[in-house]
Amino acid sequence: MSTLVVKLGGHALDDLGVESAVLADLAADLSDLERVVLVHGGGPQIADVLSRVGLPSRFHDGLRITDEATMQIVSMALADVNTQIVSHLVGRGCRAVGLQGVSGGVLQAPVIESALGRVAPSVRVDAHLVESLLDGGWVPVLSPVTRGDDGGLLNCNADAAAGALAGALGAPTLILLSDIDQVRANPDDPTSALSSITRADLLDLIDSGAARDGMRPKLGAALEALDAGARRVVLANGTRPHALRGVLDRSIPTTEVLP
Repeated sequence: MSTLVVKLGGHALDDLGVESAVLADLAADLSDLERVVLVHGGGPQIADVLSRVGLPSRFHDGLRITDEATMQIVSMALADVNTQIVSHLVGRGCRAVGLQGVSGGVLQAPVIESALGRVAPSVRVDAHLVESLLDGGWVPVLSPVTRGDDGGLLNCNADAAAGALAGALGAPTLILLSDIDQVRANPDDPTSALSSITRADLLDLIDSGAARDGMRPKLGAALEALDAGARRVVLANGTRPHALRGVLDRSIPTTEVLP
């Protein structure tokens, strides 16, 4: 039986409270599925904690610049997001279990000196723990905090983590849920939405600069997943009611990335 990898992030995670409609719909959609891994981000929560402690949020090509102090905040904020997602899903009858990327060495990465700081430049996946949980009927919920080869923590973009994990699990489909409906050929033109693109189109969007800010790592994750053997990657708006079900039954706008 094949595995489905779903990444949830962006403003789809704005509300993590007990009345969260997004998480309630996600729990209901997961109840109809088997062998699903959920990877989550937490950009808004990280930004909120950074602001409260007086640290800036700085980005380059859609990736957060992460010094040592920021890395501590990233780890803390994502652990809280993970706990709240798992609590909500369990409360709705989902057999969810929370993991950090460092758990069981699921995510590991080299440490490279760069302007981004403690950011994983690439990620290696050891999927044994995730596969064992899936075999036991659990829904792993993974925070992308990664173990660096120096033993420290690294900030790994959640889209990139999901793409690498999809490849390692041999998942035929990776679903990226954020707060946008579709990829646009022109990011400033809502009428340029694309329902389907190929790997070559994806590369053109990256090279031309049409994919900017947070869209760049999403398309990079799609590329990594395709290169690792995924047959398709689907981008959709996770704030729509029952977004995961809508992607699977093709009832909501999406962009499908094909090899």
